[in-house]
Amino acid sequence: MQNPNSFALDRYQVEPMIHALDAGGFSAAVSIRSGSGRAMHDRVFRFTPLFSSRESARRYAVCQALNWVHDRVQERPTH
Repeated sequence: MQNPNSFALDRYQVEPMIHALDAGGFSAAVSIRSGSGRAMHDRVFRFTPLFSSRESARRYAVCQALNWVHDRVQERPTH
């Protein structure tokens, strides 16, 4: 089942993952996939800040993913 919050960005598939904590609040992580089949890479980043709402955790994860993808796209050689 695909996460409704996942989206494609350049050649990456971004999926923010938010988890409710037993003690209250939320944690954030993001999966950034590229490639397909045996050549697929999935990077999962887990973040240390805790958030008071699911939406603020989701926004943080998306922002971190956007920054990561932007940095990779900027590093590509231009032809």
